Amino acid sequence: MASALTDKLSRLVKEMRGQARITESNVQDMLREVRMALLEADVALPVVRDFVARVKEKALGQDVLSSLTPGQVLVSIVSRELAATMGEGVSDLNLAAQPPAVILMAGLQGAGKTTTTAKLAKHLIDKRKKKVLTVSADVYRPAAIEQLKTVTAQAGADWFPSAPDQLPVDIARAALDHARRHFYDVLLVDTAGRLAIDEALMHEIKELHAAVNPVETLFVVDAMQGQDAVNTAKAFKEALPLTGIILTKTDGDSRGGAALSVRQVTGAPIKFSGTSEKIDGLEVFDAERHAGRILGMGDIVALVEQVTAGVDTEAAQRLAAKVRSGESFDLNDFLGQIQQMKQMGGLSSLMDKLPAQMAAKAGQVDMARAEKDIVRKQGIIHSMTPQERRKPELIKATRKRRIATGAGVQVQEVNRLLNEFGQMQDMMKKMKGGGLMKMMKRMGGMKGMPKF
Repeated sequence: MASALTDKLSRLVKEMRGQARITESNVQDMLREVRMALLEADVALPVVRDFVARVKEKALGQDVLSSLTPGQVLVSIVSRELAATMGEGVSDLNLAAQPPAVILMAGLQGAGKTTTTAKLAKHLIDKRKKKVLTVSADVYRPAAIEQLKTVTAQAGADWFPSAPDQLPVDIARAALDHARRHFYDVLLVDTAGRLAIDEALMHEIKELHAAVNPVETLFVVDAMQGQDAVNTAKAFKEALPLTGIILTKTDGDSRGGAALSVRQVTGAPIKFSGTSEKIDGLEVFDAERHAGRILGMGDIVALVEQVTAGVDTEAAQRLAAKVRSGESFDLNDFLGQIQQMKQMGGLSSLMDKLPAQMAAKAGQVDMARAEKDIVRKQGIIHSMTPQERRKPELIKATRKRRIATGAGVQVQEVNRLLNEFGQMQDMMKKMKGGGLMKMMKRMGGMKGMPKF
């Protein structure tokens, strides 16, 4: 997310940390660089001016000038003001209403409203344990209704049918009536968009808002739009009482200006950000953590949450018990480890949350190639028989040729996978019966730790 902005600001952060003394002169130099970085990232000019003025005021204050580590204090000021620009902390959905709580999704065509509607449905089901119904009031775009039906099914929510020959207001009212009679907690209304702001679009969405009286009116905006995102946000804010913003496509190589601009321009908090195309690729937006990412400090909390959510705890415990008991680590276990990595969102998704310096080192690896390699390994193991997976020692030349043909790879690829598996198997053997602790003690890392 916002790679150009992150590169510039993380480089500045390193320079600022090394400052022994903070003077008006070097603060001015630093702020000039920050201003240029923000403008290049398509942040709205009024937002840049306000941000720079706030940082300057605090940077020249007594706390910084008298500090023993002024550079670090300056970094914390920039981080804090970035978070304040995007809206401090986390702003949750307000569902305190007589069910069903109606959420109206607004935005331009192409911003990702329909997919985001389904992602929000999944979030409400998984995190808030709500019974969710979705409906499409987009009667203009071909296949919009069918698209919502498909992605709603993927999210595990229910879908209310509508047709292109109906009026959007009639669709919304019918869906609300159905949601009341069938005791749904939340109704998500996906609305039509246009390629640009026009009178007809604004009139229709005002009518829809009046008809369903939503508790939340969320503006869905493409983070890659830059300055255009600010203009459309302003227009929607004038037409509707927006209660929140959802930034989509934040995983793209965007300039990042939207995230820093829309909050201040609309006054509405950013509530969610779309982090991938997957149906679970929606994160609650945390301004402080997002500021850390932009400054190249990474988001270790989000990384831990992603890993924890992707890990099958029961499977991990079964594998640990198997290793401790002395049972052999086989290719089924190896496949399980590969699948766990995929469930965590893949290597590139994890990389995005690493601090800039760590990501730069890891970035020397070709991520696209590494992701393909994981898929290839899965294909090779799936081409083996159940017996071969349990007893890899059976896999000799003839079997290797058959497995390679089945997986569509060269025999060398099969050999490479078996070598990697052999190395992991050796490592697992060393962990047997407390062997891991012995290894760590020999390395001097865990003296005095009890055996298990």
